[in-house]
Amino acid sequence: MHKILIGTNWKMYKSIAEAKEYTTALKAFFENFSTDIELFIIPSFTSLHPVQEIVKDSTILLGAQNMHWQDEGAYTGEISPVHLKEIGVQIIELGHSERREYFNETDEILYKKVKAALKHGLKPLICIGETREEKELFLTKEVLATQLKTIFQKIEVHDAQQLWIAYEPRWAIGEGGKVAEPKYIEEVHECLRDLLIEILGEVGKTVPILFGGSVNSKNAIPYLKCKHVSGLFIGRAAWDLDSFKDILLQVKKFVEHRKKVRSCS
Repeated sequence: MHKILIGTNWKMYKSIAEAKEYTTALKAFFENFSTDIELFIIPSFTSLHPVQEIVKDSTILLGAQNMHWQDEGAYTGEISPVHLKEIGVQIIELGHSERREYFNETDEILYKKVKAALKHGLKPLICIGETREEKELFLTKEVLATQLKTIFQKIEVHDAQQLWIAYEPRWAIGEGGKVAEPKYIEEVHECLRDLLIEILGEVGKTVPILFGGSVNSKNAIPYLKCKHVSGLFIGRAAWDLDSFKDILLQVKKFVEHRKKVRSCS
């Protein structure tokens, strides 16, 4: 049984003081919580080092929201994978829909970033998803296939084992996002699993696929019950610590029930 991956991206929210307060409390809450849950947080750049100092002796993984594909150079405003590795970052979130929409990131650029992350031993968390218009035109499978095949070009099989995928339909994220039906999510995740196997062979069966799209305390467990959903990538519902604790407690209960059922079967 694989660990369930649960994490959150804070986007451009939380000051350093707020980040430290949140992380300190989360660390205390998660201590001795469940070895079957892999927890990660992705703060803004200014909070990375202070947060790393808090989580460095815990099981909580630390991620960054973006990075450049070059180790160094004249790229004003960018951040090097070398610098992120230096301060203890373990995960790199790549390809979020806001990066695609506002900063013109393409799948070709993401491919270069994925290669750079793997080179430096950083785990790429690759975000993919279709727009509302693409969904309404029944192009979801084609869009996701194009994204995965472009990003995964020339990725070695042994490197692919380090990848995480986050399916985040662009119509289901953000403040005005539409809540996705679990049945639809299960269908798409099954499609993604088939695509990963097509691209990577046997390794494609083990690459985790998280779901992120207006996840909250009411729909977290229905999503986790979907086949091929390996975890949840949570937005604003995790920014409030009490709300995030509620979700984590539900996940813990879900994991314990699943283990009991499997041990009896």
